[in-house]
Amino acid sequence: MSRIPQQLTMAVIIGNRGFFPSYLVAEAREQASVLFARLGIKTIMLDDTQTELGGVETRQDAKVCAELFRAHRDDIHGVVVLLPNFGDEKAIAETLRLSGLNVPVLVQAQEDNLDKMGLATRRDSFCGKISLCNNLRQYGIPFTLTTQHVCDLAGEVFAQDLKRFEQICRVVSSMHGVRVGAIGARPAGFNTVRYSEKLLERLGIAVETLDLSEVFTRIKCLRDDDIRVDEKRRLLLDNADASAIPADKLVTMAKLFVVISEWVIANDIDTTAIQCWTSLQENLGINVCSIMSVMSGQLMPSACEVDVMGALSMYALASSNLSPASIADWNNNFGDDRDKCVLFHCGNFASASLESPKMGTADIIGTTVGKENTCGAVHGRMKSGTLTYFRLSTDDLTGEIKAYVGEGQSVDDPLDTVGCRAVIQVPHLENLLAWICRNGFEHHVAMNHSASAEVLHEAFTRYLGVDTLFHR
Repeated sequence: MSRIPQQLTMAVIIGNRGFFPSYLVAEAREQASVLFARLGIKTIMLDDTQTELGGVETRQDAKVCAELFRAHRDDIHGVVVLLPNFGDEKAIAETLRLSGLNVPVLVQAQEDNLDKMGLATRRDSFCGKISLCNNLRQYGIPFTLTTQHVCDLAGEVFAQDLKRFEQICRVVSSMHGVRVGAIGARPAGFNTVRYSEKLLERLGIAVETLDLSEVFTRIKCLRDDDIRVDEKRRLLLDNADASAIPADKLVTMAKLFVVISEWVIANDIDTTAIQCWTSLQENLGINVCSIMSVMSGQLMPSACEVDVMGALSMYALASSNLSPASIADWNNNFGDDRDKCVLFHCGNFASASLESPKMGTADIIGTTVGKENTCGAVHGRMKSGTLTYFRLSTDDLTGEIKAYVGEGQSVDDPLDTVGCRAVIQVPHLENLLAWICRNGFEHHVAMNHSASAEVLHEAFTRYLGVDTLFHR
């Protein structure tokens, strides 16, 4: 089961400053409760028995609030700070420091009404937000801003900001402690997918390895009529039309699926990168593509060619919007249209992203290992629609993890080829490709049907410390 959190919990801080109208705190608390409930987000916040009106204004308030947050630290995915009036910037910053939380922070400030600028009703949150952000920066606490400097807590603008922040929190939470399974050795001819485990450790990411010889040994111990094998066979049949695949090949694929799945569960693996050629074809007479397609559809993405950084890219992308991600090659030009290109892999895309997915053979690899030994590749055209692409990479020369992200369109232009494929349109694609080449990025890229570039850019640059190009 995917470890990507489905429902999130937000810690909520409501700021207050005594010489501004305090009733606004109670009003904000009520509006926040309604909004978070409507969006299906759990909340942890003070009530009016713990501090005055449940707000945070003093050092003592900060200690009480921080203690509440510490008690729920393992449940909290993000912090939302609400300023119904100017607020006390120091008390809020100290709450965050004392809580010890290391999660994203969203700062919202309520807008004033021109007909309520008297002493009894004015807010001055516009100014208070600037003061709070100044203090957060002094305290070294990263934070996210709302689309507008001030906005109505009960309005649609803030609701959309909160949804976007929820995605940011999901990415950051998912990437903390993620575990990658590297199954098999990197193909000898693919230096491009080299990576640094030591750099990943800085981000708290672990890599567990499994040799293919162990996989083959475990497969031999499985009977054809094992209930686990039948269960996986049915998953493969549900994933794509397999009517052209011999029954014995499906059973072999199902056995491989059982071995991988049980190893994944035993080692708490979140995402996998697999040696997909040519050992599997030579030893088992199958491709692993369909298994990878199913796992990606379960939000446990699987990348080809032991591309660990590709698997992490898929995992981050899937976590941002709970939508299956796939990995492909930046593969072909599309005629003379320099803002379009072909994304291709021989058959691993998540089936939900494809039109009429079918299981077949991998014709390109088949030219060297025999077409009959490549059963299991998925064939299908990616559905049209908005697309986000994302790529993480480790750079040993600079000692850094780096990334790029952007959005485009999967389009319906005619394309006569095999495997999993898409024609995509990306603004200023030539500039992006030149940047990828100059900065030593891999030829693989993760993508899915979403508009998540802004979310991924914010999550990785602001909270995960990864320098990320946002291509527009």
